[in-house]
Amino acid sequence: MDAVMDTMHGFGVSSTQYLQTHYKDAQGWFLFVSFAADLRNTFFIFFPIWFHLKESVGIKLIWVAVIGDWLNLVFKWILFGERPYWWVHETSYYMNSSAPHIEQYPMTCETGPGSPSGHAMGAAGVYYTLVTSILAIMLSKGKKSTSNSLYLRGSLWTLFWTVQICVCLSRVFIAAHFPHQVFAGVISGMIVAEAFNRQKWIYSASLKNYFNVTLFLLSFAVGLYVLLKALGVDLLWTLEKAQKWCANPAWVHLDTTPFASLLRNMGTLFGLGLGLHSPLYTESKKSSNAFVRITCIIASLLLLHLFDSIKPPTHTAALFYLLSFCKSATVPLVTVSIIPYCLSGALGLQSKKQL
Repeated sequence: MDAVMDTMHGFGVSSTQYLQTHYKDAQGWFLFVSFAADLRNTFFIFFPIWFHLKESVGIKLIWVAVIGDWLNLVFKWILFGERPYWWVHETSYYMNSSAPHIEQYPMTCETGPGSPSGHAMGAAGVYYTLVTSILAIMLSKGKKSTSNSLYLRGSLWTLFWTVQICVCLSRVFIAAHFPHQVFAGVISGMIVAEAFNRQKWIYSASLKNYFNVTLFLLSFAVGLYVLLKALGVDLLWTLEKAQKWCANPAWVHLDTTPFASLLRNMGTLFGLGLGLHSPLYTESKKSSNAFVRITCIIASLLLLHLFDSIKPPTHTAALFYLLSFCKSATVPLVTVSIIPYCLSGALGLQSKKQL
């Protein structure tokens, strides 16, 4: 088994070296793709837009992104995936020859295990959700066989696979993942998204449901960590490797650690539940017209962009995780209830004055 994995890893490093050598001029594009595929953009961009355009799509996006990333964390803790940028320095695979040189970039030094790829899994889940949702909205049952529907399907699925290929190549190019890890991420993300396409209860889930799901996911992950640690398995083994082999210590960020991802996702899911069951949300829905929706989208994107620039202090890990949870919970809460309530109230007051 070790020989098979070494062969796969060796092929992965060769793939990285090939991309970095022959497509060096595309470095800026690959770095941009890795940045764009980060789940943060789902929470700060896709969710505000789609929630105010089609509420059910926005809710499903959050569930797919959060559950997908939570499963990704569990898979990583179980599979113990290596990453190219440290594996190439520690392996005995190149014992009879010199190890290939691969470049590192600011987004290379992820601190968690590598399998499956979180960026590939997240991008596949989010874009699969968007494509299937758009198709469901645009195509009625009586129009599924028309040439226009075939063109729309072909265009959207071509776009979907183009995005996935770019994300996969990007993650391999920057030496953050091996090819088999990004492939596993794409397949896993699509499975999660398809599973939530079949779930209807998420649109009517109570605040108690949100609380229970958040508590279960958090308890399960922490319990798994404690159990494996009691058995002598160090699930933070990758942090030491990242700190040791990253070309620039400044590229090792606390927000890429497994627990940062876990608390960020749990905060987002809980914040969505708070927002959907807030009295402000109920009140704002009474005056929800097209103009208010568009205004809410613009205001949400601007405010969340400013909010995203506020970074929790990293000198204390526990404080960082706590503030990450609170910050993540605020994003959907603001998008779902506070901004719509304030804008609908302001616009309603303005219309009354004009009368």
